[in-house]
Amino acid sequence: MRELSVFVDESGADGLDSDYYLLTLVFHDQSVPLVDSISRYEQSLATRGLPNLPFHASPLMNGHDDYSLMSVEDRLRLLAAFRVPFRYLPIRYKTFSYRKREFANAEHLSERMRRDVVNFLFDNLDYLQQFDRVKVYYDGGQHAVTQAIHDALEYALVREAVVYRAATPSEYRLSQAADYACAVELTALKYQAHEETATDRRFFGSWGTFRRNVLKTVRKKAFVSE
Repeated sequence: MRELSVFVDESGADGLDSDYYLLTLVFHDQSVPLVDSISRYEQSLATRGLPNLPFHASPLMNGHDDYSLMSVEDRLRLLAAFRVPFRYLPIRYKTFSYRKREFANAEHLSERMRRDVVNFLFDNLDYLQQFDRVKVYYDGGQHAVTQAIHDALEYALVREAVVYRAATPSEYRLSQAADYACAVELTALKYQAHEETATDRRFFGSWGTFRRNVLKTVRKKAFVSE
């Protein structure tokens, strides 16, 4: 049986109180092994004297949670280190981006997101139908995302072929990859709108540096419609 994993991450909260809402889907054909890419990453952390923590972009950049006792320099090194495994992981990703002020309420945003995911799935139906089962990994943190993903997948695919799994970034490296892609795409939006923060500049440098050294590398994994 051929299986496809879809790992889900989002940036932004339910409601309209933040500027952007991003939804990222990371796709992995489970017949392609991950172990070499992940092992090389973990070995590189050990060689550099960096802790093998689950990657979570926002706490890392802001020095919260597991990163609260780490220096800025080590957090910068951790962020740079994760770019390498992302580059070599056998994955593809798709990010949907929304500026919240363009929507009258959260329900309108959720409906637009559902429609966009449905259209994306139909645009890539030939690819998706190569798999006997699609496993969706998500922590269920945002109701709008949960509803949009369920509605879209069950509309576009055979319902019995879709399986849902609860997942957190601490459990799966590909959940962390989705978090990383989401963070990079959000940062790109902020730079392009001249809304980047001092923290963004500290961790990614200028727009030109970020575009050349980070965004270009990450977008090589972006999902292009078949």
